[in-house]
Amino acid sequence: MQRLILTYGLIAGVVVGIQLFLIVTLFGDNPPTGPLGMALGYLTMLIALSAVFVAIKRRRDHELGGAIRFWPAFGLGIAISVVAGALYVLTWEALLAIHGTAYLETMMTAEVERERAAGASAAELAALQAWIADFLKSYANPLIRMPITFSEIFPIGLLVSLVSAALLRNPRFMPLQRAG
Repeated sequence: MQRLILTYGLIAGVVVGIQLFLIVTLFGDNPPTGPLGMALGYLTMLIALSAVFVAIKRRRDHELGGAIRFWPAFGLGIAISVVAGALYVLTWEALLAIHGTAYLETMMTAEVERERAAGASAAELAALQAWIADFLKSYANPLIRMPITFSEIFPIGLLVSLVSAALLRNPRFMPLQRAG
């Protein structure tokens, strides 16, 4: 089962890592920000973490004879999500080492501009800029930054694991079709 966890965790981690690498590298000075950027990021995470569903189904159908209980399926999904999350964090750390915080600062500047365009008052903009400055200061510490980065992807893995385990515990849901 460890091989299954590593294989599917690495698949999910590589998919989301490639997306992160491409966004930061290709759009470094003009990244997709705001709702579009968030939607793109979380959609990619959801697609990547569909590996959880595939892994649970594979274990159920090929290793357990077509039946799996909820908690073992959920545990498998969580383990895969942890591996994918760790790879996501490592990718982000590598990108920070290569590119610095320019990408992050561009995103923060875009947020201030979006609030300005929405009609935020000078006091609200000043408060937002102060919050951003405090955030960037604390974000420089890897012991703070790495859990924040992990918390971006792990809830998606948790949700996919929960749904996959709930669906696949029913042996009649997408049963293995035997040839013949």
